[in-house]
Amino acid sequence: MDPMIVAGAVACLGLSAAGSAFGTGFAAAAAVGAWKKCYAANKPAPFLLLSFVGAPITQTLYGMILMFIMLGKTNVVGAGFPCLLLGIFSGLGIGLSALFQGRAGAAACDSQAETGSGFTNYLAALGIVETVAIFTMVFTLIALGSIK
Repeated sequence: MDPMIVAGAVACLGLSAAGSAFGTGFAAAAAVGAWKKCYAANKPAPFLLLSFVGAPITQTLYGMILMFIMLGKTNVVGAGFPCLLLGIFSGLGIGLSALFQGRAGAAACDSQAETGSGFTNYLAALGIVETVAIFTMVFTLIALGSIK
């Protein structure tokens, strides 16, 4: 078993999960602050904010999918260095998508709680940021498929 393949797989998952942690953390802090404002103003606290908080968690799943595909290359001679590079750079791309999705989710929490409108628009904006992670995963899967 080539340790570079394992390192690439772990890097992919770790960087993706780190981005999810940052993203959900930013959005969760904003949701708590928005709920506090609602409680202080005797307004109902919108449960919908949890959808903004949870949005960045899917990037961890994308990293996990890539990790399993990379680990499936352990018997392929010469796959170590390509998998290491793919793991680092795809994990970074996916993780940054999660981080910035969380930042956008934080703004969405504040706006939704204050106005009570715009939920669909906010979710669409988060979906566009999510698309970066999906593209990264798909293109990495294509690159991994060429390693035989």
